[in-house]
Amino acid sequence: MTRHHRARPILMTTDPIGGVWSYSLDLCRELGHCGVDVALASMGRRLTEHERARVRTLPRVELFESAFKLEWMADPWRDVAAAGEWLRGLAARLEPSVIHLNQYSHGALAWNAPCLVVGHSCVCSWFEAVKGSPPGGDWRNYKLMVARGLCGADAVTAPSGWLLAQLKNIYGDFAAAAPVYNGRDPARFAPAAKENFILAAGRLWDEAKNIATLNALAPRLRWPIYAAGDSASPDGELSLLEHLRLLGRVSDTILGGWMSRAAIFVLPARYEPFGLAAMEAGLSGCALVLGDIPSLREIWGDAALFVAPDDPDEIGAALAALIADVALRRRLARHARRRAKQFTPRRMARAYLALYRSMLGGAATNAETRLELSPWSAA
Repeated sequence: MTRHHRARPILMTTDPIGGVWSYSLDLCRELGHCGVDVALASMGRRLTEHERARVRTLPRVELFESAFKLEWMADPWRDVAAAGEWLRGLAARLEPSVIHLNQYSHGALAWNAPCLVVGHSCVCSWFEAVKGSPPGGDWRNYKLMVARGLCGADAVTAPSGWLLAQLKNIYGDFAAAAPVYNGRDPARFAPAAKENFILAAGRLWDEAKNIATLNALAPRLRWPIYAAGDSASPDGELSLLEHLRLLGRVSDTILGGWMSRAAIFVLPARYEPFGLAAMEAGLSGCALVLGDIPSLREIWGDAALFVAPDDPDEIGAALAALIADVALRRRLARHARRRAKQFTPRRMARAYLALYRSMLGGAATNAETRLELSPWSAA
């Protein structure tokens, strides 16, 4: 069936660098089941063949691929401007009903449809949480462009109320909607016979994940700690994690297998706006040890064991206590799985559909606040 016989699609941006990728694919799958077409525009780096193959399994999704740098990467602004022109060209050709941006800066552009910006994390809130201070002057252009993107959008949401509040505190007022929590499919993550090891997962190079503390603790624990994810940053800087059993970057299927067997999942994060890996581990029946930060408290309530991210002794004691107490592990695992099953892709998609409908319901757009000329000329 050709496109002109179908409803106008959602134009959605994504990138394969972190959790935005899994979030986007889950959301696209559910939107497809609801009869919604999605034009998925990928940036950040070229996709692997495995990643392209995953997109091909999604109903009603057409992939548009690029390798433009993202706004938080080194010296990105020429790429960000070029990506804006590319996206506007797609919008002119596809005539989408809604622009759904999973990055910030392009919210400042004049679009031919209502524009939603979804904040998944940001450099300034990362610095506040991880470094205890705002970023330096070399991030001035980033802060300016994020503020413009947020102000230009017709609506802004985030996967936690905490992150939405942080964005307002840092960047000023914008058209905030209610938070839309991420979701993962319970059918794809199930407990198996648990084995005596601890699992961590994510961007191992990211100071926010606090994996270096786990590396220092590992020799003191009776159980090994396995860690899945990249230990080298996008800039090529390598994290030395010699006391962890590194699995490298693995597919969702392989990671799900590790989670199904892990008795404990640990994420002593200093900064985590939502935490998809923790959600997957909860669905997999792991007892969760998480950083005691507002966003993770918001998501998990009393279904996890919380530890102070900057207290290695407290983290070590919590892990040692769980290793020694099988009844406590099982009780926490039950609580985590029950809590995680509330966050489904269907619930997420329905919330986005309601938000799209509200944006299409005649509300005034912020077109007058957007910039017809490239806003990156100042950057």
